[in-house]
Amino acid sequence: MLEMEKIIARISDTVAISLLKYGNPPVAIPNKIAIEMAKEKLEMNFGMYKIQIGLFIFLHMIKNFEELAENTIKKFINARRDALEIMDYVLEEMNGYNLIKKRVKIFKKAIFIDGRKFNLSCKKIFLTGFGKASASMAKAMEEIIEFDEGYVISTEEINLRKAKLLKGTHPFPSEENIKATEKIIEIFERADENDLIFVLISGGGSSLLCRPSISLKSMIEMTKELMEKGCTIEELNTVRKHISDVKGGKLAKKTKAKIISLIISDIIGNPVEFISSGPTSPDTTTFHDAMNILKKYGIKNKEVVQHIKKGIKGKIDETPEKIDNVENVIIADNEMACKKAKKKAEEKGYYSRVVSTKVRGEAVNAGRDLAIYAKIYPRNRSVLIFGGETTVKVKGKGNGGRNQELVLSSIKEISDENIVIISCGTDGIDGSSLAAGAIADGYSYEKASEKGLNIEEYLRENNSYEFFKKMGDAIITGYTGTNVMDLQIIVKL
Repeated sequence: MLEMEKIIARISDTVAISLLKYGNPPVAIPNKIAIEMAKEKLEMNFGMYKIQIGLFIFLHMIKNFEELAENTIKKFINARRDALEIMDYVLEEMNGYNLIKKRVKIFKKAIFIDGRKFNLSCKKIFLTGFGKASASMAKAMEEIIEFDEGYVISTEEINLRKAKLLKGTHPFPSEENIKATEKIIEIFERADENDLIFVLISGGGSSLLCRPSISLKSMIEMTKELMEKGCTIEELNTVRKHISDVKGGKLAKKTKAKIISLIISDIIGNPVEFISSGPTSPDTTTFHDAMNILKKYGIKNKEVVQHIKKGIKGKIDETPEKIDNVENVIIADNEMACKKAKKKAEEKGYYSRVVSTKVRGEAVNAGRDLAIYAKIYPRNRSVLIFGGETTVKVKGKGNGGRNQELVLSSIKEISDENIVIISCGTDGIDGSSLAAGAIADGYSYEKASEKGLNIEEYLRENNSYEFFKKMGDAIITGYTGTNVMDLQIIVKL
């Protein structure tokens, strides 16, 4: 028995190391991958006990799951646990590795993606990718298909067998991102019409795939200013496409090879031309559109404005309206995540409804609206599911993100109500904080008052992370290996 306890301890240590070795925040690894990591270690050290591995490991994608579930009065504990389990299930199911393994199949000399058949009769196959989920996606692709060479740019840290993982920065690009992008460009320029390039695209790709046609400094300043002023992702990426050598279909135009892009969508409605700024998609936006956005938000960066003006005058080529060598395939989106949440809620015995997958606008308004909707919803023992992506107009100097601000703004409305609310960024990172989102319930307002925390003050300062850190209600996942925008789970007891 003592030996078995040592084995269990070693398994736990192995998994803990795999989760924490990459710093803060930790990396959220799907159970299957973590088990394989632990299994390799155990096979090396324990031999005969390796077959026991599956009996002892269960990892939550939400690292502080138990603390969050118990951090309330008794009447809300079960509802909190259910809400967290639903969110945890969605994060696991939507991980890039799991998505690729389930949706991409090989049969003879063809690849089937959600039933669509693509011929693999080609001279060389290349694997490329960029985005928060690209490394997880690449790991699965390595297990499915043989390829000649590959480069993937990601914030994730996962061991890849053949493709080279290039670490990039997000939400703002860096020289490292530019150097990594050059590796992918080199593959595109070298491949010919007899070759096939797989491109794994997910949210965050706009920052990670980066070769600006202006200075990096000006690009970062413009991006930061537009974000802080609450622009939409479509507006931001319209400008990005017109100050880049790879966005807005320009990457695809660098090759004659056949391209198959597998895309995890992080934008409402799945507009391929805006996801990661559409590097393999035809573009409908123009330099005129970009200039109108700069004017709308009062962006006066001289280098950016001059570059856009040159484009308007025809001195710089417009983004391509047509690309013939690309198949863009959406393999996951927010609607899919919401449906998985609904399925899990129903398995737990709740009446469940996906209310909307188009939640947008200011987070502070969305939080109040969702809380009011939950209060007046006529059916108890229900789970209400929302998806989308809100924005925050940054006026204060605090630390937080849109999901935490959404939950913070809901607390007063749900005070003394039999309601639990979660809002979580599926990528695991909410704004400038280390949290993915937050959880609250009908007791949270009273608890905040007891702790001397003024909700309105924290909202004014955009300091939602510090609020939930003090409350013990910040959701911590680390990078999740996916990005399908945000998810709100509301449990009405």
